[in-house]
Formats: sequence, structure tokens, C-alpha cells
Amino acid sequence: DIRLGSPTFGQWTGTLLSDESRDQLYIPEGFAHGFCVLSETADVIYKCTDLYAPGDEYGVIWSDPTIDIVWPIENPILSKKDSQNPKLSDIPKECLPVYEK
Repeated sequence: DIRLGSPTFGQWTGTLLSDESRDQLYIPEGFAHGFCVLSETADVIYKCTDLYAPGDEYGVIWSDPTIDIVWPIENPILSKKDSQNPKLSDIPKECLPVYEK
């Protein structure tokens, strides 16, 4: 949850998705998301609530010590873009979504 003012700001949850369970995951606006592929291949499909706008895209480094996500691997293979993401605390506040009750 990266929404400023949220009671769960900076907290995370994880789930295991597989081709066997065929589950899907809904991620609401204002929540960051990441995934770790543990198999040789995977299809990741997602929808957005608006047209894709690269200028509105931000990332958080996978190993952010404040969020402290427990990933199932220690040394992931990352894209250059993802490996350069900042910590949540380094993202300008005006770039983060705001929690609305």
C-alpha cells in the first residue's frame, strides 16, 4: 500500500498463483505490485483502469528494507528498469497516491 495517509501505508501481502489454481489477483489503485516467477515460463496479464501512460508509472525497488517483502528467492533476475527503482521513502510525496476514506 503506497497511498499517503493510509493506515496500511508501506505494508504488503503476498499470494502464490499457479496454472493449477487458475486464480487471479485484483490490485486496487494506489497499491504497488510485483511478481516473482518461480517456473521456467509464466504469462502475466494485467488490466489498467485507464490508458497506459508511461509518465505515470513509478516503481519501488524490490528489496526496499522499509517494506521488507519476504520474497521466495534471494537474487532475482531484474530488468534494468526495475533494478534502478528507488526505495519508497525516496519517491517524491507528490508522486504517490493519496488515501481517501
